[in-house]
Amino acid sequence: MFLVPILVVGGCTTFHPEPISPEKNAAAFDARSLTNASLRTFLETNHITGPWPRRSWDLNALTLVAFYYQPALAEARAQWAAVEATKITAGERPNPSLSVTPGYDSQIPGNFSPWLVSLNFDVPLETAGKRGKRIAEASHLSEAAYWNFVSAAWQMRSRVRASLLALYAAREDESLLARQEAAQSNVVRLLEGQLAAGAVASYEVTQARVALGTTRLARQDAAGQRRQARVQLANALGLPSRALDGAKLSFAGLDQFPRELTRPEVRRQALLNRADVRGALAEYAASQSVLQLEIANQYPDIHLGPGYGWNTGNAGDNEWTLGLAVTLPVLNQNQGPIAEAKAKRAEAAAHFLTVQTTAIGEIDSALAGYDAALQKSATAKTLLEDLQKQLDSVRAQAQAGEVEPLTLANAEAEYATGAQNRLDALIKAQQALGQLEDAVQRPLTLSPDTIHKIEKNSLETLNQSSP
Repeated sequence: MFLVPILVVGGCTTFHPEPISPEKNAAAFDARSLTNASLRTFLETNHITGPWPRRSWDLNALTLVAFYYQPALAEARAQWAAVEATKITAGERPNPSLSVTPGYDSQIPGNFSPWLVSLNFDVPLETAGKRGKRIAEASHLSEAAYWNFVSAAWQMRSRVRASLLALYAAREDESLLARQEAAQSNVVRLLEGQLAAGAVASYEVTQARVALGTTRLARQDAAGQRRQARVQLANALGLPSRALDGAKLSFAGLDQFPRELTRPEVRRQALLNRADVRGALAEYAASQSVLQLEIANQYPDIHLGPGYGWNTGNAGDNEWTLGLAVTLPVLNQNQGPIAEAKAKRAEAAAHFLTVQTTAIGEIDSALAGYDAALQKSATAKTLLEDLQKQLDSVRAQAQAGEVEPLTLANAEAEYATGAQNRLDALIKAQQALGQLEDAVQRPLTLSPDTIHKIEKNSLETLNQSSP
């Protein structure tokens, strides 16, 4: 009789503490790098191969670096795993129970022992398929958590792209402003020479100096933005900023504008496959299962209660009993929980409609913004081409001695300004493209194969920090 509890306890799980050390975690973070051998393996499993250490890092490779290092993705996966574990709980069957009720009665005539021992069992039997409905609810909630995980991966990719674009914009801006500063310095120098000769008024020189000072301040600001963007990129990757020292970053593709994102089919697929839409749909399915479970709870479970009594009668008689217990649904038929489940299902349906409507608005707005940005970028490109032709013409005239050096210097400064406008339009178009990609969440950008691989990587792998 006493062997059963011992066997049950012997099969139980024991607790193993896993303390967290902030000091060790900080040291491990500082040790992260782009030359990690485990990172190389992770990249190769996702079809990013080549010489190691890598000679350059483009958006795709950097996205995988973020998938490998970013703790936010490990957190999202841990949340998904926590919800996934509820399926185990949902599938568990209720345990039977055993009760022992010994008694002592020395006044029973003719009884050879005063001890009375009764053993009673309680074997619960669930009815109406409640276990299956619990499993269905847990499965739908797990699916919703999975789509939250996919959404976290997408947001991470979006953050990396935005950081890389900001770094590209600041670098190009600094370079163009340096060229513009040089051109304006030449204008100031020539005007100062003409001022000394009495050919121009001091007001013109002052204007040129103010323009030069403004450009110089803008270049210095761009240099600061470049340094800040580099730190933001490292943060998006889950790396210390020093890990990017010496790394060659590739900005390939940041001047390209895919047209296929504007196709109606892509828009339709986005409305069906966006992570938040799929997650809301899974949550609604879970609410359906909850309602089914509460309806099933109207039907009471059955409790079998076999028992055994030793020495319950004269001369050590033994008795077997068979009990049956059923809750009588007399005072209520579980109407309250059913009403709550119906209300929750209506709430989930309204939430799904809100999410899908918001997605439609985001996609349409992003499409409109992308189209406008493309047109502006095309106009700026045409203007820059015209300025290039004008500059080439002035240079030819200057070589022929037909125009003064100041005219050439002004043309060079004007071209530099046009190049600034072109860069600004290009960056805004790329930002609009990023917003469109975020709204569409096109599966081709994050392939299912890549998602599958980062799903299967353990939290320790995703948080790998040894150099």
